Amino acid sequence: MNLVKKLLPVIIGLSIIISINSCGFGGQPEPRLSMFIGVDISGSFIKGKYFDDSIDFLAHYIYAHLNGLGGLDVPSVLFVGSIGGEKKDEPKTLYPISDFENKSIEEIKMQLKKSFPKNKFNPFTDYNAFFDQIARTVRDRNLILKPISIVMISDGIPDVPTGDKKTADYEDIIVKPLELLARNITIRLLYTDAVVGKDWQTKVKRKRVKIWTQDATVMTSWKNPNILLPDTTFEEQERFFNWVKDNVDFGVRARRVD
Repeated sequence: MNLVKKLLPVIIGLSIIISINSCGFGGQPEPRLSMFIGVDISGSFIKGKYFDDSIDFLAHYIYAHLNGLGGLDVPSVLFVGSIGGEKKDEPKTLYPISDFENKSIEEIKMQLKKSFPKNKFNPFTDYNAFFDQIARTVRDRNLILKPISIVMISDGIPDVPTGDKKTADYEDIIVKPLELLARNITIRLLYTDAVVGKDWQTKVKRKRVKIWTQDATVMTSWKNPNILLPDTTFEEQERFFNWVKDNVDFGVRARRVD
């Protein structure tokens, strides 16, 4: 009993130190989420009917996350880049969080339109190059083991075959570079369709990486007046934030596909 009394101040002190290390000085948990957003600017997607809507949604989505609205996770780092290029395995610019912080929704939207202009598009979508670039960035910036959310605005159709194949299939999508980066890593494919979404979930080989897909017809409902309420400030749009949690940031379970 005496030993317990002697150790009690030490235990309390350690608990305080642990609490301080896990929280900021304001008592709020330090952001841990690493967020990567990929925008498909291939001709097939950028000329389609969902590109403008997806950019508009992204502006709202990024603003909400950066400001922690509705309980959405605030990312410690955010990178936004295009998926694919003019040739296979071509790395593209990843725009950092500083390009979007302290900006309004409209300013973020303008930044996205500037970074991904509709009059300049790539011939194909290269998911593997995008995943490789994320893996390098995570290692270079020592983001290993932190939760990672990869949000992709794309129709989800693979364009780049592997080996000597002439046409691409979902088995050509390689997420292996992501497998050992963190215990909690999720790929969120938005603005696809039900068939492509199912193929991503059932055919893309993986062990730990989680995949969540959402159809374009569902995504375009985000600005319906019963979700994004008119005459209401965005900071008070609880229905929109709950819609994001249910349809985009959904906590999907891991599923191994060999």
